[in-house]
Amino acid sequence: MILLKRLKLNEWSRIVLLLIMLVAAFLRFDFLVSVNHHNSHDTVNYDIMVRQLLEEGVYAYKSTEPNAQVSPGFPLFMAAVYKLIDYKHNDPYSAIRFLQAIFSLITLWLTYRIAKRLGGEWAGLLAATMMAIYPPFIWTTGAVLTETIATMFFMAYLYFQLIAFDKTHRWAALWAGVALGLTALTRPEFLIIAPASYFLYLLWHRKGAQMMKLLLSTGLGMAIVMSPWLVRNIVALHEPIFTSTQVNPFAAGTYPNKNYDDNLVDRTGKTQMEVAKERLKVGFTEHTWTFVKWYTIGKLDRIYSKMFGGSGHKPIYPVIPYRAYFHLLLIYAGLIAAAVTLRNWRQPAMLIVFLLAAISAARLAFVPEYRYNFTAMPQIIVLDSLLVIWIFVWLDKRFQLKSRLLLARRNEHARNDV
Repeated sequence: MILLKRLKLNEWSRIVLLLIMLVAAFLRFDFLVSVNHHNSHDTVNYDIMVRQLLEEGVYAYKSTEPNAQVSPGFPLFMAAVYKLIDYKHNDPYSAIRFLQAIFSLITLWLTYRIAKRLGGEWAGLLAATMMAIYPPFIWTTGAVLTETIATMFFMAYLYFQLIAFDKTHRWAALWAGVALGLTALTRPEFLIIAPASYFLYLLWHRKGAQMMKLLLSTGLGMAIVMSPWLVRNIVALHEPIFTSTQVNPFAAGTYPNKNYDDNLVDRTGKTQMEVAKERLKVGFTEHTWTFVKWYTIGKLDRIYSKMFGGSGHKPIYPVIPYRAYFHLLLIYAGLIAAAVTLRNWRQPAMLIVFLLAAISAARLAFVPEYRYNFTAMPQIIVLDSLLVIWIFVWLDKRFQLKSRLLLARRNEHARNDV
């Protein structure tokens, strides 16, 4: 959508953006130094894994034998930090948390650039403001988990992919592939993004040859990043594993409402995958409505209805009042913005809507957690900022139209009087 020129900020916009970044930085670093952070069981297992990798040279999660239970993006990041700060004599968690605060600020800047590209300067600044104060983006800097770094990689991908689509730029498509490869090595479910993006591009332009050129560039970027991991798995595990082999999230997702004691099938002597497949077969044939509801609105509600709180901390760092309502406002406004975008689906903002739908659909296969909405929130915030701008543009046009009608009527009355 082409916005009215007067909606764009003047040279003061850079100062406004700097102030937003300073507020965001203060909130994040003040949070890190003013509370006691908790470590989740995932963090503890990552720590054991990384120490084993550095001290014994074995890459394995919850095992002493090499495996590919988790993808290498976050563990290798942790290992690099552990090595740099001499983890045997210094606390590596503190260093990781401060780096994650920096990653969060980079994500804010990328979100600003994306929103600005799609809706102008006001949209960018509005998105940056929401990113600065949305509580999970502050709390999660203290959680030694994949969320913060994965979100940064994904927003980098989205930024480069929008440029590649807009300018048919192969170098931008290549960088999009690099960013997406890093994202998939951190959170494997994002591997679906590349085919989803280029399927939409083909629908937009109906130019198969042009689409293939960009897709090959993106694929090359992904291959550059992901091929070492693939080669390692072929050599060490004798399997062509692209991301990870972890089954638990998929298996846990087969329990409606997370009732892990429903005794739907006999689990004795069976692997997790065997139990999961049997549960799906029995569930969708004998308890059809329960499973259909769980695999649609049930899981979506579990994922998006509440915001992610990180690993926990004391005392509570409030950030803003009415936090839960703010989260729900962002979600429902994002739904409205998505519906508005669908009316003109050939606009670039449709890429965000399409990818949100693709990722949400992919996550329906797994156990639903509030933490899974974290990586989606920057895109939702971009849509929210666009919605606000669209509303102001619509109101401006309405008032202009009314003003012109009133002026025309006055002129008509004046001529009649004469």
